[in-house]
Amino acid sequence: MRLGIIGCGQLARMMALAGIPLGLKFSFVADGGPDTDLSCVEGLGPVAPWQPGQSISALYEALGKPEVITVEKEQVDLDLVRALEAHCTIRPNVDSIAKCKSRIHEKQLLAELGIPCAPFTYDVSLEESAKTLGYPMVIKSLDEGYDGKNQWVVRSDQDLANVTPELKQGHYLAEQWIPFDAEVSIIGVRSASGEVNCYPLTENQHQNGILLRSMAPARGLSAEMVQQAQSYMTKLLEAQQYVGVLAMELFVVGDKLLVNELAPRVHNSGHWTQLGAQTCQFENHIRAVAGLALGATSAIGKTGMLNLLGVVAPPMDALSSNASLHWYNKAAKPNRKLGHINFMLDDYTQLASQMQSVEQSLVKC
Repeated sequence: MRLGIIGCGQLARMMALAGIPLGLKFSFVADGGPDTDLSCVEGLGPVAPWQPGQSISALYEALGKPEVITVEKEQVDLDLVRALEAHCTIRPNVDSIAKCKSRIHEKQLLAELGIPCAPFTYDVSLEESAKTLGYPMVIKSLDEGYDGKNQWVVRSDQDLANVTPELKQGHYLAEQWIPFDAEVSIIGVRSASGEVNCYPLTENQHQNGILLRSMAPARGLSAEMVQQAQSYMTKLLEAQQYVGVLAMELFVVGDKLLVNELAPRVHNSGHWTQLGAQTCQFENHIRAVAGLALGATSAIGKTGMLNLLGVVAPPMDALSSNASLHWYNKAAKPNRKLGHINFMLDDYTQLASQMQSVEQSLVKC
C-alpha cells in the first residue's frame, strides 16, 4: 500500500519512518514552490513538485497512485486537496482540514459542539474588539499563524494603533487574553472503523511562541480535567468523522480547560510518544489513515521532549541511556526546529533538570 503526504517537512519524515516498518510505501507532494527544502524526506520515497495550475492527474501519477493521501500541515491549498480527492481517499477529510486551516471556522466548530474557548470577536474593528474584550487581547490572523507568527499581543491603545495599519478587517480575529495556570495539549486518534483513543495530556512550555519543552503525563491535573479534555477530543473526532491524529492545545484556568487551537495532524507536543507511549502518534496516524487497527496510547513512563531550535549540529553529547535524538536533516537557521530529544526518567524534577542542562549546553546559530 502506498500513502501520499502533502508536505516535505519533519512531520512527513517521522510519519514515513513510522510507517515503513509496517510495509507501507510513501510519496511526498512538494507544495512550497521551487525552493522547497526536501532534505527531511530524502530517500524515503518519490517527491512530486506541485504548483497551482499544474495537472492533478500528472501529479497523482508522479506520486505512484497512492491509495490514501494525508497532510503534515493544515496550511495546504484546499483546491489541491479537493482535486486529489477525485483520485483517492483523503484522510483526515477535506472538511476537517479546512476548518482547522481557518481560525474563525475552528472557533465556530468549537461553539457548535459546546467546547469552551477564549471569548473572541471577528469581522469588527480592532477598536470595537478592544471595547468588547478589554486589554490585554491577542490579535491573530485567520491562517498562517503558527509558532508565534502572525499574532500580536495588544495591551494598550498605543499597541492597538501600532498594529492597526497591518491588519485588514475580516482577515483576523481578536481573543481575550487568558491568564492561564498552564498550557497543555491532548493528542487523539480515530480509526477508519470509528475507534477513538487518546494519549495522556502533555504539559507544554513555549519560548517566543514556539514550543520548547513538553512533559507527559501532565502534572497537577485532576481526573475530572483529564476526562474533560478526552470528552472534548472525542466530540471533535466523532462529529467530523475524522480519521487520523488530531491535536488540541488547551489553557488550564483553575479547574477548567479552554481550547486554544486545533491541528489536523501529528503535532510537536506529541513527539514524546516516540519514547514514552506504547505506540507513537506517528505510527497511530499512519495506522488510522491506512485503515489499520490502532495501537495502544498508554504512557510507559514519565517523558520529556526538548525541541532543538537553531542548533548548529546534532548534539551527540546530550545522548545518554535515557535519551533518544531525532534529527530532521534540515539546514540550520536561528529558531528553526531542527530536531528534538526525548528523555525518560522516574522523577519529574530530575527530568526537568536534565532537559534544562541539555538546553543550556546547546550550540545555536
